[in-house]
Formats: sequence, structure tokens, C-alpha cells
Amino acid sequence: MVGDEQEWGARAVCRRIDPDELFVEGAAQNQAKAVCAGCPVRTECLAYALDRRIEHGIWGGMTERERRALLRRRPTVASWRMLLETARAEFGRQDAGDQEPGEGFSQAG
Repeated sequence: MVGDEQEWGARAVCRRIDPDELFVEGAAQNQAKAVCAGCPVRTECLAYALDRRIEHGIWGGMTERERRALLRRRPTVASWRMLLETARAEFGRQDAGDQEPGEGFSQAG
């Protein structure tokens, strides 16, 4: 699992910016979320944060408030990584462009 994290983390767009830019509040969060928009590992990043219940920062294009809301809506999800990877395989790469992270996951599973 740690090897997986290192592999996708090495491809993350945010590796090229100051990490403090992803741990902001208020309107600055929109700028931080924009960093994630074209990231090739956005799904892996979001799953990592959801599975570990990370409380701070922007992960996978979602704020801590958005992640908490998603976790409350889907309390029975045992593995966000599995859920998001399955959805990505079934629906193509929608999560990387046409759809916000976590969108479409509020009812199923």
C-alpha cells in the first residue's frame, strides 16, 4: 500500500507547488482545488484522504468540509479506493474532467 502511495504521489501535480498552498481556508480553497483539476492521480489522492479520514487540506479536489459531507452521506463505504477505482473503470475518466470528485456516488454502494 505504501508503494502505491509513493507511485501515485510522484505523479501528483501538487508536488510542484508549496504544500502550504493546499492547506488554506476560505476563498483560497478554490484556488487550491483548481490545482487538482487536471491532476492524473486525483482519484487516488481523494481515495487516500477518504480512507484515512484526513481532516485538513485539499485532497483530490475536495475540501475537508466536502470530504466530511461525503463520508456522512456514505457511512458504509469500506474502501473508497475500491469504490472510486471501480467507478472510474465503469464510467471512463469522467472523474478527471466532466465530474467533480465524489459526484455521482451519493446514492449507490
